[in-house]
Amino acid sequence: MDCIRIGALLASLRREKGMTQRAVASLLGVSDKAVSKWECGMGCPDLSLLPDLSRIFGVNIGDILSGELPSNEKVGGNMKKIEFYRCAGCGNLITATGGAEISCCGRRLERMMPATPREEHLISAEMVEDEWFVTVRHPMTKQHYITALALVTADRLLLTKLYPEQEAQARFKRCGKGTIYALCSEHGLFALPVR
Repeated sequence: MDCIRIGALLASLRREKGMTQRAVASLLGVSDKAVSKWECGMGCPDLSLLPDLSRIFGVNIGDILSGELPSNEKVGGNMKKIEFYRCAGCGNLITATGGAEISCCGRRLERMMPATPREEHLISAEMVEDEWFVTVRHPMTKQHYITALALVTADRLLLTKLYPEQEAQARFKRCGKGTIYALCSEHGLFALPVR
């Protein structure tokens, strides 16, 4: 372990949170001298303290041990770069508008890559008045169903959560060209550009 890099990161995170060494020490049940020693690179925190440091500073244990936080390219929340993540454990659906490190239920989630719809995942988008009427001809059983439909445009995300007892359909107000996404509980993410 590189105690100098770890210490510099801990000092930076502490200042970012507006905390004193004494406050961090109190939360960890150690002396403020121990925290000072770590921040000066003259030692590293005990491994048993890493989960508490991770919780206090809101960073991953792996990032603490590496002594640096990963950074993303500044994209300013560009909706064209939206990413979808789904937890296999609880089914949680998470989106990000740029590179992100996402975890849920103790698992690191991988970005879902949209595929072109085929057969039972064909997405139909029909304009009805000023709305997109989106349907997917897909079975909606408790084990295998379309869990969500979404419309992403240059400035917004419109999302409809679906359940097995419903039809695989949704209405979205037309707000410019974009992409419609369908998320299948078994086969992942499918995309259809619309104008």
